[in-house]
Formats: sequence, structure tokens, C-alpha cells
Amino acid sequence: MSSHVGRWLGRALSLLLPLCAFLIGIRGMGLAFKLLGRDALEFFFHVSENPFVGLLIGILSTSIVQSSSVTTSMVVGMVAAPEAALPIASAIPMVMGANIGTTVTNTIVSMGHVARPEEFRRALAAGTCDDFFNLLVVALLLPLERATGMLEWLSGQIVGAIPRSSGRMDNPMATAADFVLDPLRDLSFALWPTAGGGALLFLLLSVATVFSALYVLVGRLRLLAKGRLESSVSAALDASPLVGLIAGALLTALVQSSSLTLSLLVPLAGTGIMTLEQIFPLVLGANFGTTLTAFMASTAVPLQTLHQAVQISLVHMLFNLVGVLLIYPLPKLRALPLSMARAIADIAVRSKLRAALYVVGLFYGLPLLGLVLFRLL
Repeated sequence: MSSHVGRWLGRALSLLLPLCAFLIGIRGMGLAFKLLGRDALEFFFHVSENPFVGLLIGILSTSIVQSSSVTTSMVVGMVAAPEAALPIASAIPMVMGANIGTTVTNTIVSMGHVARPEEFRRALAAGTCDDFFNLLVVALLLPLERATGMLEWLSGQIVGAIPRSSGRMDNPMATAADFVLDPLRDLSFALWPTAGGGALLFLLLSVATVFSALYVLVGRLRLLAKGRLESSVSAALDASPLVGLIAGALLTALVQSSSLTLSLLVPLAGTGIMTLEQIFPLVLGANFGTTLTAFMASTAVPLQTLHQAVQISLVHMLFNLVGVLLIYPLPKLRALPLSMARAIADIAVRSKLRAALYVVGLFYGLPLLGLVLFRLL
């Protein structure tokens, strides 16, 4: 009995420690942005006022770190930073870009089937259907958001139900995190004594903490949920699309990584175990499930900026939810991402170079080119 209890305690600690580190890192990012000050962040905020540039920043940063959770958590930190908060309207395109950028992992996984043309065709179609779905949703929602502010307004209405703090009250979780962050901040300024240098080093250490904590947390959850994950996917194969959507969301919320869920689905499609139509609802559910990370990140900010942090995490959820509601119920619109995925897979089978150019161009080349052009113009 004692060994059984010890095992469960060990598992709980293996999840609790990286989760605490993740929340500490989020709090650290908020403090670091405050230390950098409004002047240091003025250029970045000015650039992000252009929605296209904000979208490109989200795509590029997520493509580099291969995790939308890291990008959206950083956006939460910027939005919640006292005295230097990133406006919600400027943060929304970044969140949309993160949804596109995270799909690079699925596409790279599909390259593992490149030696077998038919497997590669099926795997790449499965790996890119999420690309085209997110591109389609962004093409619909980004202009709509700029014209009406729909996501900002709706998330604001939801978060408005949360009682606002007054006075000097603070979030107990954020206060606890400061016990760890105060020595780290002092170390940063000791290593880089200038104000800007110390703040920048503190920011980099906080980002590294978030990234490392998520990496460890996802790895632990993957080990604990591996059998459950595979059996749940199998159970959803022949179920209704709604079951697939729910299964994809729950599985991704469980393992805290849409890339992990989708990377499991791509080989199943490649080997012919699942069809593209069966995978698609699971993919859409996974997009929604990964939004839980940003919501968790929003709980580690001061109470004075809690509403802004929760609001941008809700925008991430609403973006995926509204995207599904707009596209999936309409057969012709629903078929469009699948047709585009099959088309790019057919092209890639004929030329592997084109497949590589697609990945490099969409996730790295286009965002970099856009940012360079914006800077020059």
C-alpha cells in the first residue's frame, strides 16, 4: 500500500513541479516587461499595431519554438505586464498567428513517410489540413475582427463577470512566485548591471523557464497518458464528428500539446489506419484543447491585470470555437481545407523539393519577408 501511495505522490510531484515552474515563468515575464518599461517596448507595440505584422510575429515565433503554448503564454505575459501592457487588439493577431505556426510540427512529422509515396501523400495531407483550416479561419476572422472587434468584445463580456480587485490586493499565486523570482531578478542585474541589460536577461530566463517547464510537463503527461491517448483515439475513429471534436479537445487538454496529439494522428493517416475525414474533427478539437495552457498562464498574473490576461486567453479559445462553428457545419467550406491538403500532398509526392519549400516558405520565409518589408517601408 505504501509503495502504491509513494508512486502516486511521485507522479503528482512530477506534474506539480513543472506546472509551478511554468506559472513562475509567466509571472517573471510580466515583471520583466515592467522592468523594460514603456520606452523599451514602444517600438514593439508600434509594430504590433499592424495586424498583419502581429500575425507574422505569431507565426514566426511559434514556428521557431514549435509550440503555440509558449507563444500564447508570452502574449499573456505581455498583456498582463503592469505599466507596459500590450493592448488586447494588438495581441489578437499574434494569437491567430500562433495557431498557424504550431502546425509546422505536424508537417515535419509527415516527412518521416517521404520514402513511401502513397504513405507520404496520406501523411502530408493529414499534416497540412490543420494549416489550411487555420489559414481559412484567419482569412475570415482577422478582417472581421478588425472591422467589428467581435472577439475582443465577446471575451470582454465574459471576463466582465469576474469581480475586479481594488486597492493593493495581489494574486496569492503571483505573490508566492515572487519568492522565487526576486533572487532570479537580483542575479540577472548582478550579471548584467545596466537597467536594460538586467531586465532583458531576466526576461530571457523567464522565457526559458516557461519553455523548459512546458517541455517537461508535456513529456510527463505523455508518459502517463500514452495508453489512454491511443485507446481514446481508436474509440473516436468510427464515432460521430462531435465525438471526434470532444476527444481531440480532451486529449490535448490532458497532454497540454496539440502538436503531440496531431503528431500521433499523422502516422495513423500515413499507414491508412485513419482517413483524412476521420482525422479532421480530432484536429479541430486539438486546436481548442491547447487553449487551456494560455488560460492556466493567465492565473499567474497580478489581480490588477488579471482581467486582461484572462481576456486574451479567452480570445484564443473563442477564435478556435468560432472557426469551427463557421466552417465545419457547411459541407463545401468544410471540404476546402481537405481539398487543399490533398492538392499540396499530390504536388509534394511529385517533387520532394516543393514539399520542403512549402514548409520553409509558409512558416519561416513568408513571416521573415513580411517583417523585413514592414521595417523597410
